[in-house]
Amino acid sequence: MTTGTYESPALAMIHTVHGIIPAFNELVTRHLPGWRPFNMLDESLLGHTIREGALSRQTMRRLATHIWSAVDAGASAVLVTCSSLGPAVDAAMPLCPVPLFRIDDGVAIEALQCGDRIGVLATLFTTLSPTTHLIERHAQRMGREILLTSHLCEGAFEKLRDGDRAAHDALIREGLAALLGNVDVVVLAQASMANALSEMKGTPVPILASPELGVLHMSSALKSATSGKALRG
Repeated sequence: MTTGTYESPALAMIHTVHGIIPAFNELVTRHLPGWRPFNMLDESLLGHTIREGALSRQTMRRLATHIWSAVDAGASAVLVTCSSLGPAVDAAMPLCPVPLFRIDDGVAIEALQCGDRIGVLATLFTTLSPTTHLIERHAQRMGREILLTSHLCEGAFEKLRDGDRAAHDALIREGLAALLGNVDVVVLAQASMANALSEMKGTPVPILASPELGVLHMSSALKSATSGKALRG
């Protein structure tokens, strides 16, 4: 199936956590008017990465299969919402026939606008390395010297997986307290962490979450690409 001439373009979102899908649908509706989102869920991609302690070649290949399946289903762009899979997204980008995005690009770029001392808070070990490496890569591209401090909220993801959102959120707030005072900005490394701090007010430094910043970054890139095509005629 291909996108028809008079049909609005489709955005495929590939997820590894079911609970974040409604929030992403709302963000796309808000920031990408005229785009039709559709969702693809494969929890095993993250599950295998957690069990193996790293992103394996098999998982990278399986994600690439999902990306190409999304393109075959008519997607005009693809967003992968799991930060642990970021390196696999990077590997697929050169061959993907449509714009392909990783969710944490926007938050990494925004963090560098907030200061040189950047804290990264995660609930999964497998997310810390991809997130810190991405921030370092953007800093190098900008010619910036930065200091990265990371903190793993041990056990928080397991609490979320077991349905104990309150305990998950409490562990994230504890982790945040360990970073504050030593950084200029804190990056939440996973989309599933965003709601944990929704009721907090007056934090001394900015706390950045990937979902909205990632969608805004994607929206800007897609608008630029569309504008460029229009200028080329």
